[in-house]
Amino acid sequence: MAGAAATPSASIPAKAKRTWEFFLPLVLFFGLVWFLYQGLFLNPREVPSALIGKPAPAFSLPILSTPSKRFSPVEMQGQVWILNVWGSWCPACRYEHPLLNDLAKNQVLPIVGFNWKDDPLAAKNWLSKFGDPYYLSVSDIDGRVAIDWGVYGAPETFIIDKAGIIAYKHTGPIDAKVVSDILLPMIRDLQKVR
Repeated sequence: MAGAAATPSASIPAKAKRTWEFFLPLVLFFGLVWFLYQGLFLNPREVPSALIGKPAPAFSLPILSTPSKRFSPVEMQGQVWILNVWGSWCPACRYEHPLLNDLAKNQVLPIVGFNWKDDPLAAKNWLSKFGDPYYLSVSDIDGRVAIDWGVYGAPETFIIDKAGIIAYKHTGPIDAKVVSDILLPMIRDLQKVR
């Protein structure tokens, strides 16, 4: 009789186990779908930067037009300015370049070019052909300084405030919407700060 009583209670855990084995893959599938769905609303251009709100990394690099002279971000202290990472080899840099030319023409703020992993002669020819919006361009041929700035690729655009703090980073080419909705309002606000 004890054996008869044990049979029904032993079959309940086995049944519950089969139910759990059926639903576990279903739960995991819907969990994965939910995470993928959430990813649809992320902007791939918004790569978080650990440098936002921190001092711009120091460097001293040769100036593209006059390699015997060097530039350091310390020289921009007291000004709001942009550091724009670019290369003559970069198709997306060509896309955003007219917008940088417009910013320079309107004298919104100084734009420092950061010519990354580029042949200096090719870079100079590129600026000659498409216009030079830069206050000056520095040359980071081996890409070592770019690592300190957390550069993933070109183009990338940084806004640095008067105190030398990185206020914003945009990964990828800027477009008219980014300029009007993000860059210009931020630049105006930072320029008001004493």
